[in-house]
Amino acid sequence: MKGKNTFSLEEWGRALVPERFRPHLHEYIMKAGMRDVNYSFFGTLFFISLAFALGFYFWIPYPFLKAKSVDLLGSLVYLGLGSFIFLFVGLMLLSLLVMFAVYFYIDLKIYYRTKEIERILPDFLQYVASNLKGGMSFDRALWSAIKPRFGVLANEIEIAAKKVMTGEDVEDALTEFTKMYDSPMLRRSFNLITEGMKGGGKIVYLIDKVIENINESETLKKEMAASVMSYVIFISFIVIIVAPALFALSFQLLTIVNLFASRLGNVGGSNLPIKFSNVSIKSEDFRTFSMLCILIICSFSSMITSIIRRGDIKSGVKFVPLFAFLGWVDYNIFMYVLRGMFSFIG
Repeated sequence: MKGKNTFSLEEWGRALVPERFRPHLHEYIMKAGMRDVNYSFFGTLFFISLAFALGFYFWIPYPFLKAKSVDLLGSLVYLGLGSFIFLFVGLMLLSLLVMFAVYFYIDLKIYYRTKEIERILPDFLQYVASNLKGGMSFDRALWSAIKPRFGVLANEIEIAAKKVMTGEDVEDALTEFTKMYDSPMLRRSFNLITEGMKGGGKIVYLIDKVIENINESETLKKEMAASVMSYVIFISFIVIIVAPALFALSFQLLTIVNLFASRLGNVGGSNLPIKFSNVSIKSEDFRTFSMLCILIICSFSSMITSIIRRGDIKSGVKFVPLFAFLGWVDYNIFMYVLRGMFSFIG
């Protein structure tokens, strides 16, 4: 019998994921539209993390540990135990960082899939109601509404349809589908429909009322978002315009203070009652600090505005690059303008 390939990336990926967590992982990635767990991807990430950990080790810790290894005992302690600790801790930290990045990506993909389902749900239910009015049964009306233009929702309903064809009850299949996504709107809508089916109510009338309630909820959300738009504009103005301007002005003032301190020190500043000396902060270091601060402020402000407008932080992630880019551009513009304004001092 042919043995398994020990060096297969898929085998390494399976070894990294405990067996008891694999069903939960498969269920989780299914919400993101991935039908199978790509263990080869996990194996690739592990070896990439290992390569980065080794590169970092030979770049910084290894020269330090080698310098400390002056005798046999030092070599055993520093190059032996020290190298193991650095490599192990570095690999663990890097692996945790990679795992967090993968989790964040999948979670974000699930969020956008959920929002896409909520967006097209009224149109889909309207199509189902039209099929019911044409004399179809509920399950046939539901399956006939599966169209490519309904995207993610059509794919999920198609999976539910396959479960029904294999003998599962239609109510159970729909309930299982709604539990996959963190969407109160989706759960309430299909729960009302399935309960109406069990109670023998008028499904068409019920679906029409569900569609009406969804549209009213969306209208209410838009009105709430419009009512707080002034706060969003104010925060965006402060972060994109005011903050870069203040950092650019601070940089120019630091440059001027350094210039005055150097000139007064060269012309006999010892006779003055105030002692001048060069500022310990370098201009280039302050500029780097300013850029990092602007990027961090812009990133968090985009998320804050998302919370104000939509009530969640995930919808603001896509605006982080835009806010950061605008903040960086404005900072460089203000640097250029203020440098020209204060050029007469130099």
